Amino acid sequence: DVQLQASGGGLVQPGESLTLSCATYGFTFGDFAVAWFRQLPGKEREAVSISSKEGRIYYADDVKGRFTIARENAKNTVYLQMNNLKPEDTAVYYCAAGLIGGVSTVPGWYDYWGQGTQVTVSS
Repeated sequence: DVQLQASGGGLVQPGESLTLSCATYGFTFGDFAVAWFRQLPGKEREAVSISSKEGRIYYADDVKGRFTIARENAKNTVYLQMNNLKPEDTAVYYCAAGLIGGVSTVPGWYDYWGQGTQVTVSS
């Protein structure tokens, strides 16, 4: 069975850091683009960062310079290092995998989703 298990969320103060991890099972990780999305209640899911199977990287404008995505194909895992966190980064973060070329910020292009992990940035 396909599984994506996201972890690493939590409550931090502004300026602090968190690292999210997404361990995947049941599909050929290296053939997929992997991504992190986030969602606030009542809002659409938005792409935060994407790593394509070809090595292309995408970051949303408001996380550039603060977040870093890394995929470890040997471990079928993707990470999101988040530094200098801001209150507006508060959301549920989801990892996703899509059998697509390049990067896509459209959630519908992704085939598999993790369960989400809550990130709260508050003083």
